[in-house]
Amino acid sequence: MKKFLGNKTAIALFTLPALLVYTIMVFYPIMQTFFRSLYEWDGLTAGTFIGLDNYKNLFTDSVFFTSVYNGLIFAGIITVTQIGIASILAFAIADGAVRGRRLLRISYFIPVVLSVTVVCQLWLSIYNGQYGLMNKLFEMLGMSYRQDWLSGSKSAIIAVAFVNAWQYMGYHFALLLAGVRSVPEQYMEAARIDGATKLQAIRKIMIPMMAETYKFCLVFAVTGGLNAFANMYIMTGGGPGTSTYTLTYLMYRSAFRVGEFGYGSAAAAMLVIECLLATLIINRLVARERITY
Repeated sequence: MKKFLGNKTAIALFTLPALLVYTIMVFYPIMQTFFRSLYEWDGLTAGTFIGLDNYKNLFTDSVFFTSVYNGLIFAGIITVTQIGIASILAFAIADGAVRGRRLLRISYFIPVVLSVTVVCQLWLSIYNGQYGLMNKLFEMLGMSYRQDWLSGSKSAIIAVAFVNAWQYMGYHFALLLAGVRSVPEQYMEAARIDGATKLQAIRKIMIPMMAETYKFCLVFAVTGGLNAFANMYIMTGGGPGTSTYTLTYLMYRSAFRVGEFGYGSAAAAMLVIECLLATLIINRLVARERITY
């Protein structure tokens, strides 16, 4: 093994294919996006180089700030909901006292494998102001409260975010359940012998030891929220007004509806920067050296 690791030619030969695929599939498209954002371009004819004008226009466009704000709201809601509920379910299922664990594991994961279109159509019916299940639940509870959930400028982004959170919660549940089971039982046993309650053992031992799992879940949830598009496109079309616009939706509208590919590329470049910043912050905050048991 030492002889192999000392052979730089062999290392280069084994890593080159992966590096080449990564460059073609990831790095090159990102560089092209940044390059095209410097042009006034309709996507068909030769573009005109305009430098940073697309970025200047972006920072004076009120829709851009609305999109960033909505993206952060969306990411915040799905991160808290998905990871919070998935953690509770994972700790409960890992407990030997819960019956029917296999059935529950499958049930929680079913929404993940469904098509986004199917899930959105299902929730469009549930949110319907006339016959939707959501308003019917209030009626069953004897409350006269009714809401057209997707028509309100403030409630629409929350309602759409909840749909995404519901669908992908099972993904985080599966990851966290695997993380719970990777914690050696003797640590929990030692905590119980020392008199720690189940909640204290989870908070002081299990969660810190699952830091890497939580870091992955955070990166996935936050960047997934910032990149959100399909739910808005199917359920609200970005409306009412611009209340469910995100940077991804702004990019789509600029590039494919208005024909401003350069401006859309600038929005995409800002989204890449936003996701990179979020990932760096999460990696910094959940660094292993900050964690204590």
